[in-house]
Amino acid sequence: MKKTLNIAGKLLDLSTPQVMGILNVTPDSFFSGSRVLQIEDAYKKADKMLSEGASMLDIGGHSTRPGADAVSEEEELNRVLPVVEMLRKRFPEAIISIDTFRASVARKSIEAGAHIINDIAGGNLDPLMFEAVAELNVPYILMHSRGTPQTMKELNQYDDLVTDVLRELQTKIYQLRQLGVKDIVADMGFGFAKNADQNYVLLRELRAFEALEVPLLVGVSRKSMIWRKLDITPDQSLNGTTALNTVAILNGANILRVHDVKEAIEVVKLVRLLLSKN
Repeated sequence: MKKTLNIAGKLLDLSTPQVMGILNVTPDSFFSGSRVLQIEDAYKKADKMLSEGASMLDIGGHSTRPGADAVSEEEELNRVLPVVEMLRKRFPEAIISIDTFRASVARKSIEAGAHIINDIAGGNLDPLMFEAVAELNVPYILMHSRGTPQTMKELNQYDDLVTDVLRELQTKIYQLRQLGVKDIVADMGFGFAKNADQNYVLLRELRAFEALEVPLLVGVSRKSMIWRKLDITPDQSLNGTTALNTVAILNGANILRVHDVKEAIEVVKLVRLLLSKN
């Protein structure tokens, strides 16, 4: 399995799991603690996550929680571009990921200084996305999903969950490889066209996705698969998130996408000690 990403000519080593901090420039993301609406607030949150050990920051301007309202391309760009530009200026060493399913937003964000495209739609919502990724020659996070945020909840029927998700990701990876895309990360899409029980199957069977021969990203942070099962709220879901992030690392995750960086870094450190042969 490939364990590096080429970030603007520098190799990011994923043999030690890395932590990606979530920075949502939206008023309606499901976890209120991830939302930042002012540029100075984005700076403070980014500074905190980087100081806690995040190696990547994921900037999103369009909520993709199930049932989320659509946001225009113009509005999405107005939200994310100032943040990308600020981060490049104030944290020049930080790795910036743009969380978007629109090729145009991806292009303009990369031009503004972002390094990675994180596409929750896996190319399904914009036929130009794969072409843009190939032309931009940047790492691409390919997430498995079906439908749109408005329809995904109805599209969780599978003949065999793990086999079907694996096959659908393999098909997309083949398409990307044919276009010359070298750096691909696979995300199983926890919560996207999967119900809570299906999410746990995917997490338990995470090693099966090593067959893709690309790094694996797991994003379960504060999701409903935790708080609905425990009859709590997203605000109360840090402990559950930490538990599942531990399982993810033990099962082969290379990147954790999280709201709470400090706790995720602690998971990485303790699991490394657990698995150390010294």
